[in-house]
Amino acid sequence: MSKSPFANAGGRFSPNFWFLSAIEASLHTCAVQAEQLALIDPHASMMKMRLFGELAAKFLAAHTGVFLEPDDTSVVVLRRLSTAQVLSDKAEVLFHTLRKAGNKASHSLSGTETDALSLLRLARLLAVWLHGVLSSDPVEYGDFTPPAPHEAAPQSLSPAENIISQAEKNNQRIRQTAAEQSTAALHGVIKRFKESGEKIALSEAETRVIIDSQLREAGWEIDSINLRYSKGTRPQKGRNLAIAEWSIGGKDSADYVLFVGLTPIAVVEAKKKNADVSAKLKQAERYSREYVVRDNELLPQASAWKSEFKIPFAFSTNGRPYLKQVSTKSGIWFRDLRQSVNLARPLESWYTPDGLRALLEQDIPTATQELASESLDYLDLRYYQVDAIKAIEAAIASHQRNILVAMATGTGKTRTCIGLVYRLCKAKRFRRVLFLVDRTALGEQTAEGLRDFRLEQNKTFTDIYDVKEMCDIRPEQETRLQIATIQGMIRRLLSPDENVLPISVDQYDCVIVDECHRGYSLDREMSETEMQFRDQRDYISQYTRVLDHFDAVRIGLTATPALHTSELFGVPVYTYAYRQAVIDGFLIDHEPPIRIVTALAEDGMSWAKGEEIDAIDSTTGEFETYKLEDELHIAIDDFNRKVITESFNEVVCTELVRHIDPTLQGKTLVFCATDGHADIVVDKLKQAFQQHYGSVDDRAVVKITAAADKPLDLLRHFKNERYPSVAVTVDLLTTGIDVPEIVNIVFIRRVRSRILYEQMLGRATRLCPAIDKEYFRIFDAVDIYAILKNHTDMNPVVVNPYISFSQLLHELEHTPTDEAYTLARDQFLAKFQRIKRHLKDEALESFEMLTDASPQDFITALRQGTQQVRHYLLAIRAKGSLGTFLDNLGRQNPKIFISSHEDSLRDVHRGYGDAQKPSDYLENFSVFLRDNKDRIPALLLVMQRPRELTRKQLRELRLLLDEHGFSEANLKTAWREATNQDIAASIIGFIRNAATGSPLLSHEERVQRAMRHILASRQWTVPQRQWLERIGRQLERESIVDKEALDRGAFERDGGFSRLNRIFDGQLETVLGDIAEAMWDDAA
Repeated sequence: MSKSPFANAGGRFSPNFWFLSAIEASLHTCAVQAEQLALIDPHASMMKMRLFGELAAKFLAAHTGVFLEPDDTSVVVLRRLSTAQVLSDKAEVLFHTLRKAGNKASHSLSGTETDALSLLRLARLLAVWLHGVLSSDPVEYGDFTPPAPHEAAPQSLSPAENIISQAEKNNQRIRQTAAEQSTAALHGVIKRFKESGEKIALSEAETRVIIDSQLREAGWEIDSINLRYSKGTRPQKGRNLAIAEWSIGGKDSADYVLFVGLTPIAVVEAKKKNADVSAKLKQAERYSREYVVRDNELLPQASAWKSEFKIPFAFSTNGRPYLKQVSTKSGIWFRDLRQSVNLARPLESWYTPDGLRALLEQDIPTATQELASESLDYLDLRYYQVDAIKAIEAAIASHQRNILVAMATGTGKTRTCIGLVYRLCKAKRFRRVLFLVDRTALGEQTAEGLRDFRLEQNKTFTDIYDVKEMCDIRPEQETRLQIATIQGMIRRLLSPDENVLPISVDQYDCVIVDECHRGYSLDREMSETEMQFRDQRDYISQYTRVLDHFDAVRIGLTATPALHTSELFGVPVYTYAYRQAVIDGFLIDHEPPIRIVTALAEDGMSWAKGEEIDAIDSTTGEFETYKLEDELHIAIDDFNRKVITESFNEVVCTELVRHIDPTLQGKTLVFCATDGHADIVVDKLKQAFQQHYGSVDDRAVVKITAAADKPLDLLRHFKNERYPSVAVTVDLLTTGIDVPEIVNIVFIRRVRSRILYEQMLGRATRLCPAIDKEYFRIFDAVDIYAILKNHTDMNPVVVNPYISFSQLLHELEHTPTDEAYTLARDQFLAKFQRIKRHLKDEALESFEMLTDASPQDFITALRQGTQQVRHYLLAIRAKGSLGTFLDNLGRQNPKIFISSHEDSLRDVHRGYGDAQKPSDYLENFSVFLRDNKDRIPALLLVMQRPRELTRKQLRELRLLLDEHGFSEANLKTAWREATNQDIAASIIGFIRNAATGSPLLSHEERVQRAMRHILASRQWTVPQRQWLERIGRQLERESIVDKEALDRGAFERDGGFSRLNRIFDGQLETVLGDIAEAMWDDAA
């Protein structure tokens, strides 16, 4: 065992890095020079330490085969190492601490001996770790020894350029050696670094160095060796000091007390890495309770929160990054002590001085009381929008930090959100809100709403508060709302530029996520078995990491809540569903879908064995012809994905243009399977329009996908101009885009996601009085409506984290327990079953050469006992990297077949559920009413005593009928198709017609007839007659006007039911009943 601490770098003795020369000369040179300079030129020493960290990271990448680009910054190199699972969280913290401290020294051109010695301690930990993994010679490293002071600077130090050049030459050699190793061998090296890194033991002093660095990055002035209570350090005006070992009283002292000026604002307990962080928070709380003023401190006004605690905030940490799977042993635990209901929670980083000062100034109880007492009338919102805001505010008041609201597409989530944010800012409940969207177009739409929506005193949100939009990277101190895309925030948080200040956890204290259901993989909690041998961060989605970064209440908005959405934001505190909005008259219903049935859609496409088939390689674009070894059948699910079928698209488009005139009012949205499919449909539609109508404006039909030229400009044209009137897309227009003129939705693709399907339909549900839009139409060429209509709204999302075959093979060979082995084997086999269909021709030959087995025999071999499997894998390893082969096989782009099958139109019909004909549907409705009239009280009222029917009862009845497939839109369409009469009757009219034989008249005709009868029935005063005429106009828009209706909207502003009742001498309810009775009195 080596013990000699003597090694030379420029003729000097190194007590701490002597052993490094055995693994890498450039690292040794750099570290020893930093050691020599620590007491002579601390700034230069810190710069050498930063270089040491950079060289060590690249040295590590070379040994583990991690690919680096020539211009990769230090941040990028460390991110690549982390992604490759080379770094443990402890090692990563050490690297970043060296990097950040070096950067700070570089910018400030300063550094102290204490700073330099602290970094030397951390650099030595990395050096010991690297040497321990790579050297076969056991070494007794000893403890860290501060270098002895020197009278003069060391002579002939190697320039940094020479050290870097030497390191690059050595790394090139190491990379070449690594490239020659098998995948399994490289995985072994990575595993050794990772496991050894987890065992890096930090002393309390070294932990303090890391914590000092973290607090310094957050803006605190800190030096736990020199800025200590025992050395006379005391708070000062204008300085944000973190004073170490502050005396609390008696023999107790806090690890740190954070001072903003003279005010002690937080107590911090800092312990070694293996300590349970959350439990140590109680100690910080005790110190806050027992705090005794000893000098010039000015305690915060405790009376403002009436608590036993004298210092408002408590922290506990062990310097370890926050990981959800070991949350109590990682991160920075924080508690606001001002209210007993405030629970402790983990943070990813430290509050800044400004953040804590602002939090201290916040009076949350007063803000909560103000929100509860203030009316929402000035927002001029619909009743359900008001209810949604009240539900959110109630959840916030009950200290809920994850809140979900479900509101149907088109019901004004953005407007509701603007009203909510205004109230929260006005009451000072939150300091700054982050509004996250997943598409730039949605962000622009929100910004437009903020500029247009009038609040109090006819001012908009942007008139009252500072708003930063997506082009603005950082908020100002006075900013109250920032709009950003999730993708942009991910880049700023997880991939920051080297010299950009980090985003603090207190930058936003409320995060609102629009369309929060979209495309986000839920964090999957790992089993204890997986945690033994897999990187925990593999399972943390970037989306969730953004949400977790901020110490903020998070509010999710969605039209289609799914199980994974509720996992992140909780169950919805308020729901306003599509059917409810249709019944309330705030959204448009759709007619029964029009099915376009073609021969190929029903029968699929088939090729016989031995038949030649054309295909296009989706990667190269080259055309090839294949002779089929087996029969091939492709069903409608894979049309326009796996096979290009121009004939099918031509038949569908030819039928579509019979129903859609691109020159008329109203827009059409066509959903296709792929971008290439969209190109085909655009071409076929233009040809079909030209053939059917004689000519078509080229601007009428446009593809709007991410691949189109300037898609946002195209979207604006689609929304605001006459052309394009037909937009062909894949999924760019599936969510959040507001184009009320859409009256036709066309499906030429199948989707398996209920959420995506509902979002697609939601594009056409908005009201559009400008074109007298009553309903929208669905054209279904792939039978999507029938497949998805009965699916639940809450489908679980199964998350399969990406695990490579190479990693799974490595785990099969090296996992430490039977449980872990079984898990890895099962996952490998499940993954192999999914991709084995790619094993054909040359790929199959290569596979059999690598495994000495057919695919089925290979599966059988892996189902043997553990030792037999490991012997088998060891035997075939020499043949080549099976893991790499399988990983590449799974990534191959499939060939897309080209069909020459001719298609033809078989049928075009409405989808009425089980009924094939509209007359059958109407008969089914009559049977339903007859069978249920005694079970449903509201039905009996409609049939026998309509004057007693209330709006609430009618709403519930309509929802019930909707659930059984009898919506007003379906009934109107069925009546029109069965009788050739287009009558705009109400649901009450349809019920009475089917159940009692009452003639079917339009709702408007019944209202006008009733009002003529009422107005002629007696002498009315002029105000009474004017109010009756106004009630009549309201009745034309609604089925019932009762007390509830008169206490809403414009009637409420004019005094509501109470004032009108006085005008009618206390007889208003009788008058309303008489109107209802006259409407349905067929003898009148």
